[in-house]
Amino acid sequence: MVNPRAWLAEAIGTYALVFFGPLSITIAIAVFGLSLGAEALLIISLGHGAVIGIMVYAFGHISGTHINPAVTIAMMATRRMKVSDGAGYIGSQIIGAVAASATLAAVIPKYASQVKFGVQTGPSEFLEGSAGAGFAVEAILTFFLVTTIFLVAVHKKAAAGFAGAAIGTMIFLLHLVGVPLTGASMNPARTFGPALVSGFWDFHWMYWAGPIVGALVAAFIMNYVFVKKAEKEA
Repeated sequence: MVNPRAWLAEAIGTYALVFFGPLSITIAIAVFGLSLGAEALLIISLGHGAVIGIMVYAFGHISGTHINPAVTIAMMATRRMKVSDGAGYIGSQIIGAVAASATLAAVIPKYASQVKFGVQTGPSEFLEGSAGAGFAVEAILTFFLVTTIFLVAVHKKAAAGFAGAAIGTMIFLLHLVGVPLTGASMNPARTFGPALVSGFWDFHWMYWAGPIVGALVAAFIMNYVFVKKAEKEA
């Protein structure tokens, strides 16, 4: 069993993501009155990328900083953690996400409610409202997120000290291109917390199924093609 402190680390890390990520959306759109243009997109992408990069550095040595059920499921599927430990991680992530959204509802209810507390609202007009296209986008985005995680944080030959920067930068990129398409969740907990507090559940399945499928595909390829080979050579 992992140390229970890892579960607390996951809860705090996910809280940070689901507080500061939606807060960046609230500030950009509801407070500053921006439309989802270049300025707002840059604020939102920086907010999400920065908080995840910082949390990787803060808690990576304690829990690995999954802060994402899709990542934890990928680690369980590739036998990098026990199912019992993973269940504790996912439970902690969900608790952290709900607590963060509840905090936003308590602290800035007027403005946060205008953006539904940062919940992703489904496939955009760019995807012609297609749930299938939205699912594919979420799966592809998460594939590259988990690919980055495996190669910079799990791989034995990864350069030391760069995981937070690499993962945070990838999150920035994925939000930059993904927010106009699906809202760029890539994380079931990131969507669940705001959905529960806002009561907005449209297309919710998409933000579980897409990230989990994308994470699993990336995990199996990266683990068995690249990471395992490096471990055998070590």
